[in-house]
Amino acid sequence: MSRQMHLGLFILGTGSHVAGWRYPAAVDSFQDIAAMREIARTAERGRFDLIFMGDNLYADPGAHPSYTLRFEPLTMLAAIAGVTSHIGLGATVSTTYSDPWSVARAFASLDHISGGRAAWNAVTTAAGVSAGNFGTQHPDHARRYERASEFIDVVRGLWDCWDDDAIVADRETGVYIDASKVRALDHDGAFFKVKGPLNIGRSPQGHPVILQAGGSNAGQALAARTADVVFSVVQDISEAKAGYASLKQRLADIGRAPDSVTVLPGVMPVVGRTDKEAREKLNTLQSFVSSSNALQLLSDRLGHDLTGYELDGPIPDIPTPDTYHSFSSVMLAKAKREQMSLRDLYNLVAAARGHWVLCGSPETIADTLQTWFEERAADGFNVMPPYFHEGFNDFVDLVVPILQERGLFRREYEGTTLRDRLSLSRPATAARAG
Repeated sequence: MSRQMHLGLFILGTGSHVAGWRYPAAVDSFQDIAAMREIARTAERGRFDLIFMGDNLYADPGAHPSYTLRFEPLTMLAAIAGVTSHIGLGATVSTTYSDPWSVARAFASLDHISGGRAAWNAVTTAAGVSAGNFGTQHPDHARRYERASEFIDVVRGLWDCWDDDAIVADRETGVYIDASKVRALDHDGAFFKVKGPLNIGRSPQGHPVILQAGGSNAGQALAARTADVVFSVVQDISEAKAGYASLKQRLADIGRAPDSVTVLPGVMPVVGRTDKEAREKLNTLQSFVSSSNALQLLSDRLGHDLTGYELDGPIPDIPTPDTYHSFSSVMLAKAKREQMSLRDLYNLVAAARGHWVLCGSPETIADTLQTWFEERAADGFNVMPPYFHEGFNDFVDLVVPILQERGLFRREYEGTTLRDRLSLSRPATAARAG
């Protein structure tokens, strides 16, 4: 079979556009489980690989509505698991403000509940304001990634504490568990001391799929060592190709096959029946944006207060912050390259929080995605609809069929687990000590 594109859905209930909820008839809440179930069924109808739900650990009334009011990801995806059969279910959980035993148990549970469709987006949590909700100090960037590396190793070790055939449940002998096939982890590291095992058997996928989105050197190194899927923030095909090649080379350098990690850049597609109609939709969305709202989002993402600067002046010379490394480096590089004003930059951020905006007819959208895919700028895309339901339905009903007709995307699901969809092997249980 020829190389096939992968598609993920980044789900924000009010849409990825900061004002998407204001579009006529758009979903206006990320606390509406009926709407979230409908979105999930639409994604499955479109044969998407997975739904991906981000998360944050604080509430800011001035931020994007779906970042301030949202379901807890694992709870929501467990509810969605019951109304879907094939699509993967990816949830964000922080390695800075969680513990490995609880995370390993929760994702093993979701994997059992969904029949092998769970994925963990392992993030270090960029926003320092989250620390106030946990009574602690926010670690610096380097420390967060050191902790994350050990955290992921512990979680994977816990998933391996049970052999696949450890649960016997032999009614005649009365043996329920073969104790020789269950073992403690006995991890004692710089950040964690975890005995194990988990109180849940090995999950259908062995290891739920691991997702990551770190764009810094530390993030890329961690992704190369531990991730199955990497989300990226890009604006231009040249930078996307360079980032793609860099990650694939990192994989080769540590002995992993380049195709063992799927790279999915984020893209917000604004689809119209014609290019003109698509531009009109985007213009309508942008007309809802206020400068104060967009500047607050931009200040947060760049880690620097920009509200006092001249909107039509140049981007101020600000250092790369300790938060959102990937976003800030991509945005500042694009602003410098294209000599943007601050107004230009905040409009871009308002549209898709700094992600790539692709606006056009179904053919225009499909042509562009095909070019990126074939030129090795991506293995597929993390689709970020500007609003629901129409903004996503148009992509599924108008763009996906074109990709399918061109032989770029599946017409039917194959296999039973998310690992099957991503052509990933099932990890073998770690060898027993002794």
